[in-house]
Amino acid sequence: MKNTTRIWRPVAALAIGGVSLFGALVAQAAYNPPIRMTNGIEYMSGGISSDEAALMQSVAPRWPATFEFAIKDGTRADFAADVSVSVRDAAGRDVLAHVTAEGPFMVARLEPGRYEVEATLAGRTLKQAVEIRAGSPTRTLFLWPAGTDVSAHS
Repeated sequence: MKNTTRIWRPVAALAIGGVSLFGALVAQAAYNPPIRMTNGIEYMSGGISSDEAALMQSVAPRWPATFEFAIKDGTRADFAADVSVSVRDAAGRDVLAHVTAEGPFMVARLEPGRYEVEATLAGRTLKQAVEIRAGSPTRTLFLWPAGTDVSAHS
């Protein structure tokens, strides 16, 4: 009986450890947004949940461009999601055209250069010029005015 207990104890420990590791991997996968590619440009968006927002903020320094989307609400700002984003290079060519930022953060692997970025939420478009420099991540905030009706978004 004593030998049986000795044999099963490590097996049980391995099984419990495996289940714990599997659970952690499933939880990790549950909030990691996918990296997408359009016209050879990788991008990722998300940040709806607190875990996803923390992930997006932690990876942002490793991406050349970070865009943040928010709606002004009195003295603070609320995150915005389902924003249509278009990026044009200095020659006016679409680099990203009408891709959807599913959360308040979007990161993109843009080459160094000058870009015009349009972000549209509930029919209101904001435009900003962005310059990407090699080795120097850029963060750009798109802040819609209070009263932007996100329920009007199609």
